[in-house]
Amino acid sequence: MLTQLSIHNYALINHLSIDFSSGLSIITGETGAGKSILLGALGLVLGNRADLSSLKDTSTKCIVEAKVAISNYNLKEFFEEVALDYEDITILRREILPSGKSRAFVNDTPVTLTVLNELKSKLIDVHSQHQTMQLSDTSFQFTVLDALAKNTAKVGSYKRGVHQLNKLHKELESLEKTQKEINLQYEYNLHLFNELEQAKLQVDEQEDHEEKLEKLNNIEDIKLNLSEALEISSNEQIGIQDLLHTLENRLFRIASYSKEYQEISERITSVKIEIDDIVGELETANENVEFNPNEAEEINDRLQVIYNLQKKHAVNSIKELLQVLEDLSDKVGQVENASSIIDKKKKEIAEVSEKLDAIALKISDARKSVIPNLKDELENLLSDLGMENARFSIKIIDTKNYFSNGKDELEFLFSANKGGNFGELKKVASGGELSRIMLAVKKVLSENTQLPTIIFDEIDTGVSGEVSNKIAAIMQEMGKHMQVIAITHLPQIAAKGINHYKVYKEEINSVTTTNLKQLSTEERIVEIAEMLSGKDISASALTHAKELLN
Repeated sequence: MLTQLSIHNYALINHLSIDFSSGLSIITGETGAGKSILLGALGLVLGNRADLSSLKDTSTKCIVEAKVAISNYNLKEFFEEVALDYEDITILRREILPSGKSRAFVNDTPVTLTVLNELKSKLIDVHSQHQTMQLSDTSFQFTVLDALAKNTAKVGSYKRGVHQLNKLHKELESLEKTQKEINLQYEYNLHLFNELEQAKLQVDEQEDHEEKLEKLNNIEDIKLNLSEALEISSNEQIGIQDLLHTLENRLFRIASYSKEYQEISERITSVKIEIDDIVGELETANENVEFNPNEAEEINDRLQVIYNLQKKHAVNSIKELLQVLEDLSDKVGQVENASSIIDKKKKEIAEVSEKLDAIALKISDARKSVIPNLKDELENLLSDLGMENARFSIKIIDTKNYFSNGKDELEFLFSANKGGNFGELKKVASGGELSRIMLAVKKVLSENTQLPTIIFDEIDTGVSGEVSNKIAAIMQEMGKHMQVIAITHLPQIAAKGINHYKVYKEEINSVTTTNLKQLSTEERIVEIAEMLSGKDISASALTHAKELLN
């Protein structure tokens, strides 16, 4: 429910703040007084596009703010989905800066216009004559039927199921496409896989083989240098071992004379031990140096296999080749297991389809069950609204298709004249008839669902007399279930509101400004009398106005 609307620096409005209440509220005013400006400001805060022409004073920003009581609308889940803080009294704010930039906020959190428009559809329904074409929209017609059939939960469950079914179909399509593509490459992939698998690659073998081959290819140089190193180390006359032995003896003789000499002696002994150990390893290495042409050939052949595979698969290491082997294994395995995977997916689709069929049948049966009541109620309401011969033909047609809200197609036809043929609403109903049909539909909806606030923008255009009284009575009845705001030129409707607001223009310092105020009882009498007789209010008009209000 809209509880307050504040407007600053918008079109002809300097500053305006007005409170609204539940039930039926009326807004009146002379033509051109600014009722459309009021709706424009409300549309702005609800997500309509804006530009600099909206600013009254282009040097300062325009702000429109609406406070809406939303505790009865079950919107907590929606607020969670769009990451907004939920408040029972939610504040919508729209700002247009002098630069032309527009900003939108919900409870002080910046939001996109997309989110704002989604929220708008759940809060406030602004209904004008041109929007009556919505009646011909099949999705709207289903909305009416489902509201009466109490199908909200079932349709929600069905939609979740359709989403899952569509996802499964996409997965199946992807699997079948992948299988087709892989089948074309299966033989080649299998050949590559077998080739790599037969190579029996080991992670570190390339480095090991390259090192061994390097040694074998330089065996003579290695042998020569090892021999010379042994000669330098172990020659009996000039070898390092012999010299170190002599050095050790010399220092050992003086080691007892000071701590300093003892430490040097110990270090020499340590070096000698290390050298002896190195010489032993050199001897072993020298003895093991042996050129084996067969081994060199085998290693070379093995490395060539590895290099060829790396070049073939455009990689630089065995680790990457092993990853290629794993990927090929997956591709080959997909082909070999594809049939079972696809069969499993088809089974899932069949199971979900079966559940959806059951839900769709319940939805369809519920729709069919309420059609007679809907026809009767709409025809009775339209009869009261001066369309005594209005008739509806509403049929549910079963299909095998999975639509977004069930498996039904809907035929929603209308005839305005006795004995006339049924046809689509947009083709056989006039603008005035469509307005009254929409009013009747909204009346039915208000009694069967938690509708948002509805604003009727001169829906009574072109009607008068008893029909206007009936329209007023319907709006009053709707006001028992929801907040109704009606912009009207008819005194019969204006008199039925719990609250009455007047839009008017005034000149301040030679500048025209639009204002809105709530009328007192006396002011309402004068306003309705003026609507009856014009600016020159007669005594009879005042009496008639009082009678209407009573």
